[in-house]
Amino acid sequence: MISTVVWGTGNCGRAAIRAVDAHPALRLAAVLVHDRGKIGRDAGELGGLDRQLGVLATDDIGAVLATGPRAVVYAATGDIRPDAALEDICGAVRAGAVVVTPALYALYDQRTAPAELREPVLAAVQQGGGSLFVSGVDPGWANDVLPSLVSGLGTTVEVVRCQEIFDYSSYDQSDSVRYLVGMGQPMDYQPPMLAPGVPSMVWGGQLRLIARALEVELAEIRETLDRRPLEHPVRTAAMGEFEAGTQGAVRFEVQGIVGGEPRVVVEHVTRIHPSCAPDWPMPPNRAGAHRVIIEGRPRIEVTVEATDEDGNAAAGGNATAIGRLVGAIDWLAQAEPGLYDALDIPLRPAVGKLGRTPR
Repeated sequence: MISTVVWGTGNCGRAAIRAVDAHPALRLAAVLVHDRGKIGRDAGELGGLDRQLGVLATDDIGAVLATGPRAVVYAATGDIRPDAALEDICGAVRAGAVVVTPALYALYDQRTAPAELREPVLAAVQQGGGSLFVSGVDPGWANDVLPSLVSGLGTTVEVVRCQEIFDYSSYDQSDSVRYLVGMGQPMDYQPPMLAPGVPSMVWGGQLRLIARALEVELAEIRETLDRRPLEHPVRTAAMGEFEAGTQGAVRFEVQGIVGGEPRVVVEHVTRIHPSCAPDWPMPPNRAGAHRVIIEGRPRIEVTVEATDEDGNAAAGGNATAIGRLVGAIDWLAQAEPGLYDALDIPLRPAVGKLGRTPR
């Protein structure tokens, strides 16, 4: 059994605890938390399970890493603390752990990542013999493995488009929704996530991954952006009220240009309520979906809906992203130490999980 630490117990961390507990090759060894109110609570409670796991949460990072865990699921956010996240992750890699995480966007395509991110990780690998695999929470598989796989079904391929279509009203992460993305802010507010160049920084690596899979070279990356205000006030269960006239919907594209045309596209369509921008693409279930569209012959469209935690689409997206990461741990534990990306990791069927009763 591979001793595995879950670091962080927020939206992704809850899913990580459940994924590690369910994996037949992994053993949950420790849970690290930042919130002092969670210290001493059982991992089963923090993971939303209906049973105790016998692992109590702690904030003692040094003590946990000193035990020599073989793997770490780093589920703490890197959105507003990228330097701290990098430091945490490098510390775990130096301790010899296989680390999987969605926290460092720029390492989605690690081959083209900035030196200030890549070099500390490679140094940590050299020092401690650990590994790192980064994939996204939008989720990563919908912007790398799935489009690459589906593109192979076509006779000709003109455009590969990956869409996330999502209603944020069920997303319990107010800081990200209100301030990073700008929902509920005045229309003249500049959301950090939508500032010129930021979408390319975040999703450009995934465009390059798809291009590498297709063996084409991107000439450049472009961005488009559209924002819509709410016509009526909206109240959400998770985040309270959003006033009329404030930002209620965002649609943007990050486009990989090949031969002067957008050929590889990541598109996000997000709302705080279905009444805003009803002419934009809608998810089939009105909550959230991920879609891959291959424009060509034949035209291929694949829509994936995932729900978790009593039907929550946001939780479903987090769970599938974390499932992909946790599912790679046993392969990474057998591989050479190094820095990996999504095209390095083979497809991982649910071996040993079908019909399995959780521990």
